[in-house]
Amino acid sequence: MIAESAKVHPSAVVEDGAVIGENVTIGPFCHVGGQVELADDVVLMSHVVVIGRTSVGRGTRIFPSAVIGGDSQSVHHSAVDTRLVIGANCTIREGVTMNTGTVEHGGLTSVGDNNLFLAYAHVAHDCRLGNNIILSNNVMLAGHVVVEDRAILGGGSAVHQFTRVGRQAFVGGLSAVSYDVIPYGMLNGNPGILSGLNVVGMSRAGHDKAVIHEVRRAYKQIFDGTGSVRANAAAIRQDYLDCAPVLEILDFIGADSDRALSSPTRGKKG
Repeated sequence: MIAESAKVHPSAVVEDGAVIGENVTIGPFCHVGGQVELADDVVLMSHVVVIGRTSVGRGTRIFPSAVIGGDSQSVHHSAVDTRLVIGANCTIREGVTMNTGTVEHGGLTSVGDNNLFLAYAHVAHDCRLGNNIILSNNVMLAGHVVVEDRAILGGGSAVHQFTRVGRQAFVGGLSAVSYDVIPYGMLNGNPGILSGLNVVGMSRAGHDKAVIHEVRRAYKQIFDGTGSVRANAAAIRQDYLDCAPVLEILDFIGADSDRALSSPTRGKKG
């Protein structure tokens, strides 16, 4: 079904069964599969491929040569009818690839709203991305990665499968992210080392100096204390019940995960 207000270039291919919303623009030489849903005001500029059981949220713009909704690249992919869901107002630049999920792990790759994916970034099967995230050029997310709201990943960084990147974390360019990155954390290098807090990001997000000071104090207690990171985090909880960002970090550390936590020392050479 194609809405009357949609603009489809004569050279584009829209397969039967696709649902195309109001004021959608499908540019030259695009290919839209029969199970795709494009919400109102979506723009496919040219040479864009959107296939599989993929839905794209309102106002999202997809630039040339992106391939959205392709099968998982997992060797265990069973080619069952899995999904990719992309939220509203995302910008997906040239050559970006996003894959559907695998039935073995729930069958869904999900991407939130207002995200920016720069050229040739990759979102693999079963990833879960929040809102207001930036993936810079050539960022590579392996399968099952979780990226929380407002995280920024620098160009060429690579994230190991099943790894979590916490809210408003910052990952430097060309970093190798092998372990979970706490909310508001800053990680750099290969191997990636936790190098402090994303204080600039916190300030830009509206956290006042007193809150940032509390988070810094908690960070030192967690990573410089005499016990393990998890024990240190559990021990200070009662001291920070009125500081939401610290509690968010503590909850992140205490949650079940397939990966260990990044720290200032884990993976450090010498």
